[in-house]
Amino acid sequence: MAKEEFGSIIYSKNQIKKMDKKVKLLGVNTKYTAIKILNIRLITSIIMFFVLLYMLDFGYLLAPIIVIIYYFSFVPLFIDKAISQRRRKLEKEALYYFEILSLSLDAGRNIKVSLDITCKNVDSEISDEFKKVLSDVRFGKNLNDALNDLKYRIPSDTINNIILNIRQSNIFGNDIVETVHSQIEYIREKRILETKGEISKIPVKISIISVIFFIPIMLLLLLAPVLLKLLPELTGMVK
Repeated sequence: MAKEEFGSIIYSKNQIKKMDKKVKLLGVNTKYTAIKILNIRLITSIIMFFVLLYMLDFGYLLAPIIVIIYYFSFVPLFIDKAISQRRRKLEKEALYYFEILSLSLDAGRNIKVSLDITCKNVDSEISDEFKKVLSDVRFGKNLNDALNDLKYRIPSDTINNIILNIRQSNIFGNDIVETVHSQIEYIREKRILETKGEISKIPVKISIISVIFFIPIMLLLLLAPVLLKLLPELTGMVK
């Protein structure tokens, strides 16, 4: 509580609000809060400043520049990167999760019961998010409101689109089965395209590695005999 009060004093409401949105995208299992992340950024920046000031010859010039770059790069380098990794992980897990959900819906169960059965049979991060939804419902929250809150914890537009369709089906009584099936096909095709994209990048990565490592080595091997012949002449010229 003291930390929260301290954070609310040194950070603006806008800073805390923006960071809180990012923290929610880290999921229900995250141990961080907006205040904690802002404190980590501030404290590490201060420590870095004094370390650089002490260690570098021109620390009084370089330390402020490096620390400012670090301070403003902290969120993109650490938080945004973690959110991006989580998005890819959730999209991989989504295919299996929603396939199980569609099987339960095909059996004629309603959305809430289907979500409950799926969560009990699937152990994954996306399942944990829906478990949180069901937990909120058990504590009195409306299912539609709980699903609406879920979208703020999911950094994937693809998954959020499915959540929106589930909400609309629950509100208007639409047939959710066909919608879920179509979304599953979309996720499957998206994963295939992403895999093909990764495969297409492999030759480029190999060529870059070749340019950096293998070509200089090959040139050195080819030129080594010539250099060995010229070495005595060069040493003689120096003398």
